Amino acid sequence: MTDQEYEKWEIQVEQTQKHNQELLNDFSTYLKEKGLKEKTIKKHINNLDFYANTFLLRLEIIPIEKGALELDGFLGDFFIRKAMWASKATILENIASFKKFYSYAHEIGKISKDDLQEMIELIKDGKDYWIEEVENYWE
Repeated sequence: MTDQEYEKWEIQVEQTQKHNQELLNDFSTYLKEKGLKEKTIKKHINNLDFYANTFLLRLEIIPIEKGALELDGFLGDFFIRKAMWASKATILENIASFKKFYSYAHEIGKISKDDLQEMIELIKDGKDYWIEEVENYWE
């Protein structure tokens, strides 16, 4: 990668991180309006921020709303290997965060109903495997 290509890549990453943060801020406000407790909101935002700004930006530059179908690579591998706090409980917490966020993203027109449904199916199909993987990893 040339210096020019690297600088271009860095700018795209910064712009995507800013975009992700704006969307997460809006989501946080939405959750407050729904009556969720501050601690719960913070957990969802932290889960989503790690997903968006660590995982989705590692190989390609994928904005968070375009990442609904990338969960298997995250929860089935990356999260387990890279997050010291990975456990059955945190896998389930992440699933809850993803369901809430991507339902919200659909509600505001950021993802299609088909992508939301596909993400829900991906979670149903992968959940037991992800839990088994995290439990095996820490044995």
